[in-house]
Amino acid sequence: MRAVFVLSSAIAVALSSASVAHSQAPRPGGDRLGKVHFTTSCASSVREEFDHAMALLHSFEFADATTGFKNVLQSDPSCGIAQWGIAMSTWGNPFAGLRSPKTLQDGLAAAETAQTIGAKTDREREYIAAVALLYKDADKQDHRARTVAYEKAMEQIYTKYPQDLEAAAFYALSVDQTAPPTDKTYANQLKAAAILEKLYKVEPDHPGVTHYLIHSYDAPALAPRGLPYARKYANLAPDAPHALHMPAHTFTRVGSWQESIDTNIRSHDVAMQRHDTGEALHAWDYQMYAYLQTAQDAAAKKILEGLTEIVAHPSPPAGGRGETAAMPGMPGMAGGVAGGWAAAAIPARWTVERGAWSDAAALTVRPSAQPFVEAITHFARALGAARSGTPDVAKAEIEQLRALQEKEVQAKDAYWATQLDIQRQAAEGWMLWAQGRKDEAVQTLTKAAALEDTTDKSAITPGPLAPVHELLGEMLLEANQPANALKEFEVSLKKEPNRFRSLNGAGRAAESAGDRTKARSYYSQLVKICERGDRNARADLEHARQYIGASPSAERPRQNLEPLRLP
Repeated sequence: MRAVFVLSSAIAVALSSASVAHSQAPRPGGDRLGKVHFTTSCASSVREEFDHAMALLHSFEFADATTGFKNVLQSDPSCGIAQWGIAMSTWGNPFAGLRSPKTLQDGLAAAETAQTIGAKTDREREYIAAVALLYKDADKQDHRARTVAYEKAMEQIYTKYPQDLEAAAFYALSVDQTAPPTDKTYANQLKAAAILEKLYKVEPDHPGVTHYLIHSYDAPALAPRGLPYARKYANLAPDAPHALHMPAHTFTRVGSWQESIDTNIRSHDVAMQRHDTGEALHAWDYQMYAYLQTAQDAAAKKILEGLTEIVAHPSPPAGGRGETAAMPGMPGMAGGVAGGWAAAAIPARWTVERGAWSDAAALTVRPSAQPFVEAITHFARALGAARSGTPDVAKAEIEQLRALQEKEVQAKDAYWATQLDIQRQAAEGWMLWAQGRKDEAVQTLTKAAALEDTTDKSAITPGPLAPVHELLGEMLLEANQPANALKEFEVSLKKEPNRFRSLNGAGRAAESAGDRTKARSYYSQLVKICERGDRNARADLEHARQYIGASPSAERPRQNLEPLRLP
């Protein structure tokens, strides 16, 4: 049943005021966070502090949100709904996948404490009961069963309290959280977006509404719908590093690389001011990806060098943003899964995107508690070894991928087990090619591409290290099948628009097939997205410029590369 939003005059007045007003003492997370009001039965003296914590929660600034809710409880120990906020903050990013045993234990304790404190209204007690479902019986129910149970509970609250705009926002987020990655109708995402679009008309400055709309439209077919919200969110909550980064999800989906670079620079800088190394590295991963698509290799290398410095001189733990397991190879550095992913992905991207296959084969593997994080480096090493002519070395890396995939299977993480299966098959295809078993190689990559089509990337990453249709197109080019190669590159570009290697591959394939019109079109697109690309950095880009008769000096603005701010 769809709730109808009926605003009472009291709620309208509340919404018109900024609920994150300045206080005498500095608050955790800054003050420029948008406008949020969550009606509670707690003491009126804690209203502003509670709303401030809620604004942080809506922008996924979980550690600072937890601090805010604890401050509320210090002033009003009877405020059970503040303890609910701690339980929600402990859950963290809804799109982060399986939770660690410690997170489940801490979250359950927080939810049970909220139930012990209690609340003065049925509505608040229902919120508390709902969050407990995320943690309850984790030893008996899997992750999806618990998130679906939470979604159903939030639906009941949303339906029962049509004036509660916060219930609508959290319900929409819960619908997004349970969206199956194999559903290409995007039914959940569109359902959530319909709720949020209505909310946006009422609360255009609410950080959660714009944030969750970006997540709802974070799919290739839907991404253009998210552009207005992506462009607003970064300026709506500029004190939140995640709010500055999140627009890059949409910019990446539509291939708007410079917008992604610009917003991630801001996110990285604010994250480092907040000592949030994990969020800073997450922004760097997206920024690195965008630099490499635009052939800004000098800027990309500065990020790589910055990461090298972090690995050599890890900073102390940041203090609990999300899951704070130490990053792979960086003892003592907290940053969560996103930071660990970035630490592994950045050097892998540097080699794979530039086709530096020998360098890819020589990447250092740093063990991780997360098999899918460690797999990044093994996949890059396998591709690098196969494509530099050492299939036996590639085979050993593929066996490592197989073992890591089995760990995900045992952990009952179907999503990441599938992603590692895709990587293993893709690497195996190129190994077979290097062994001279070319028909088998094409068949293997074709199967991997079909499997990749059934799923989608995780929110943790800007994109796959190497889309399989792109890899297949490159293989077919080497097999002297340019027409078939062109089809694969065009499929890849529909899902991953404006990728350098896919555009370049499409141009090469069309050129080899004698289709000058298409070749010129794809090369022109490549030159356009690389307007800021380094001169003579990539032979493929110089060839594209020469093919269309472009003048690099006329098309490429002078760059002013400022030093990257290191943690």
